Amino acid sequence: MTEEAGGSAHSALCLRLMQLFPRVSRGMRRWQDRAAPRTQAPLGPRHVAALEQLRGGPLTVSELASRLDLTLPTVSGVLADLDRAGLVDRQADPADRRRTIVRIVPAQSALVGQWLDGAAGPLARVLDQLAPSEQAAFLMALDLLEPELRAQDGLH
Repeated sequence: MTEEAGGSAHSALCLRLMQLFPRVSRGMRRWQDRAAPRTQAPLGPRHVAALEQLRGGPLTVSELASRLDLTLPTVSGVLADLDRAGLVDRQADPADRRRTIVRIVPAQSALVGQWLDGAAGPLARVLDQLAPSEQAAFLMALDLLEPELRAQDGLH
């Protein structure tokens, strides 16, 4: 393949991916919304991401903000929504009263698990169709893309 032909194929691939990403994102968001438990507060993708992190065990608000790459005020708002929905509780850290520890309410753990697993269903089914090496390559490409996009925005 000549360099010019390779560039054209590369451009076509990039264009196709740029068309797919918004559609996939909207589709995942709709799937998450349908899988969401009925609560007083509307819940969305940021709530899913926070709960996914908390699924591994209690975290401080600062740890959660760092893992989600969000500001403390943004995470506090997400947690307020989840608290109103009865899915998490927040308590002062006994070792340092200035810190707040957040956890999924044990009685809601099964409901949260169903939501998170349901929200990930389409992605899991597609990934299951790929060989482990293809899954790894797909994830590696997305992991490489994220900092590239951040660098362009000056957000590293």
